[in-house]
Amino acid sequence: MKLEKVTNMDKKRRYDDACGTALALEFVGERWALLIIRELLLGPRRFGEIRAGLPGLSANVLSQRLAGLEADGIVVREKLPPPASVQVYALTPWGYEAEPVVMAMGRWALRSPQHDPSLPFSRVSLLLALRMLLLPDKAAGWAGRIGFRLGEEAYLAIIADGALAVERGTLAGAEAVFIGEPNDFLPVLFGSMPLAFALGEGRFVVEGDTGRAAAFADLFLLPPKIAA
Repeated sequence: MKLEKVTNMDKKRRYDDACGTALALEFVGERWALLIIRELLLGPRRFGEIRAGLPGLSANVLSQRLAGLEADGIVVREKLPPPASVQVYALTPWGYEAEPVVMAMGRWALRSPQHDPSLPFSRVSLLLALRMLLLPDKAAGWAGRIGFRLGEEAYLAIIADGALAVERGTLAGAEAVFIGEPNDFLPVLFGSMPLAFALGEGRFVVEGDTGRAAAFADLFLLPPKIAA
């Protein structure tokens, strides 16, 4: 896979425009910047974890983008307490305010026929997509805790009162746990493939109550495509 490298032309854009939208693009309009914010929406991450979620992004470009986001007050460097004691990158409170923008842009773009679900899908993207594509009417009468074991990472999706929250690093109280990688789940969670069929094909594994897992998968739907 070809990695993007820093070039002499890779300088921050200035629009000289008083509109807030123009200023927002100065902050997050550079390539990869908004996706780096996406990867931090579920909590602090190490440099390598951010890069793993963004195939094609070189270490040099990631360093440059993180430095720019830090200078603009969107990202901050932190050190995890012992025993980890490693440096991580986290969103500032103002940085977290970009979440509705990221979610709205994602849902808007999914309506395009150009969307290709076969492309790489990061672990954070999967959990954010659950929040983005939850059907409020269906979720209003459903409550539960469903886990996701994605490689070495664990996430817990909690649905209550028609909303979905995500906890990272725990599977506590999960009624069912999806085990695999994000792209494995897409046909079931956001498509029309029945869970039983996917399990029969060995696409992924579900531990726990498969009935609850199937009911959970029925709570999501991709937005309708625009006319081609």
